[in-house]
Amino acid sequence: MTLRKALMRDIPQLLALINGYARQGIMLPRTEFELAESIRDFTVLTSGEQILGCAALHFYGPTIAEVRSLAVDPACKGLGGGRLLCDELEREAQQHGLACLFAFTYVAGFFEKLGYREVDRSELPLKAWKDCLRCPKFQACDEIAVIKILNPGVNLKREASSEFVPVPLPILHKS
Repeated sequence: MTLRKALMRDIPQLLALINGYARQGIMLPRTEFELAESIRDFTVLTSGEQILGCAALHFYGPTIAEVRSLAVDPACKGLGGGRLLCDELEREAQQHGLACLFAFTYVAGFFEKLGYREVDRSELPLKAWKDCLRCPKFQACDEIAVIKILNPGVNLKREASSEFVPVPLPILHKS
């Protein structure tokens, strides 16, 4: 198994993998356009030309990113592919100097083994909710929010308020 960044030619396999889980109601569906637009976020796990798994690191500011679209081919479950993908995204996040990662999941136990902890979704930046608006489960969401602190020295409450709340620009008066 090999990890690499996703390429445009991977989109058909990514669609099949992600939307297979979406049909079961356990992931958000993705369109070809959405994948093309965010292809640089994705890391894939491959065997030859076959994609066995994928995950995306989606940035929400200079200190925080979401692990999203984590999917492993059902035939490969239990072989450590999900862990490999998450470890790779964490390495990428650390290279970018991020302070924390978060995810919305139905499998909190998997993320807990990787050092994440469950949090109330109100602790996450509001921008992270933009995908929630188009989710069929928006009014009755049953996903669990998890977070992993990569840099405990960063005050995330302060960072979240300064990064995610628009600050009005001062009004300049002509003299």
